[in-house]
Amino acid sequence: MAITAAQINELRKSTGAGMLDCKKALEEVGGDMEQAVDYLRKKGLAAASKKAGRAATEGMVATALTADGSTGVLVEINSETDFVAKNDKFQTFVKQVADHVLQTKPATLEELLAQPFAGDSAKTVQTLLTEAISVIGENMQIRRFAAFTAEGGAVGSYIHAGGKIGVLVEVGCDNAAVAKDERLATFLKDVAMHTAAASPQFLQRSEVPSDVLEREKDIYRDKARQTGKPENIIEKIIEGQANKFYGDICLLEQAYVKDPDKTVQQYMAETGKALGSTLTLKRFTKFVLGEGLEKKETDFAAEVAAVAGQ
Repeated sequence: MAITAAQINELRKSTGAGMLDCKKALEEVGGDMEQAVDYLRKKGLAAASKKAGRAATEGMVATALTADGSTGVLVEINSETDFVAKNDKFQTFVKQVADHVLQTKPATLEELLAQPFAGDSAKTVQTLLTEAISVIGENMQIRRFAAFTAEGGAVGSYIHAGGKIGVLVEVGCDNAAVAKDERLATFLKDVAMHTAAASPQFLQRSEVPSDVLEREKDIYRDKARQTGKPENIIEKIIEGQANKFYGDICLLEQAYVKDPDKTVQQYMAETGKALGSTLTLKRFTKFVLGEGLEKKETDFAAEVAAVAGQ
């Protein structure tokens, strides 16, 4: 009989198994849902079912780079507890996924989960995830990833606090030999570390949406008017405040954390001069572990009391 997408989706929701595994299970048992669940349990693919609804807000951000530094990826994978995030098996799984993304460069998370795993094409990444959940014993999710490939440049990364923050940075250069220079790799790591610490929102001021800038200017204008200053003075104040605003949120205009007397733009120009090349920061991305996820507050004392029947 023909297996429908609705059946596959229902089985997937109830077991936590991968789509292809669900489809195969339904085909093996003629579409019977209960038998399909049993089939997956016998295969060890439904062990994650009771864990699928639990909040996974801990985990790890990891990076992987090609040997020549031309491509880099950033991956966030979540677990329920920080304890599991420190587990060797969990960290190995994260590394496997990061290496897979580096090799295959999927366009979306859905595509990633459906891909044959680079380390074992007999299983998908979703199957690998389900198996890892079964072995480790906590709900886990591959939340997001980013991949940069430099055309005439290099990619660098930085991981902070064992995977709490991750940054990926791309720089362009007009000299191919410079892309492989260790000094450029050091510059990229420095900028990635700066980004982790300073949290820029944009690369440069041209990327700042006009409505964001106008909102800030309105605030500055109202504050200045409350002081009774004339309009021509107010506009000069606004211009100065806007430049300060750019310096707060734009990577290139931020004071470089290792040397606040210079901006990141100036540090880049100095590095380029030393390398004999014009450098251009192209883009960056920053992942903060669990950012935007709702964390469940746990009262361990209450849990122990409940188990003890108190």
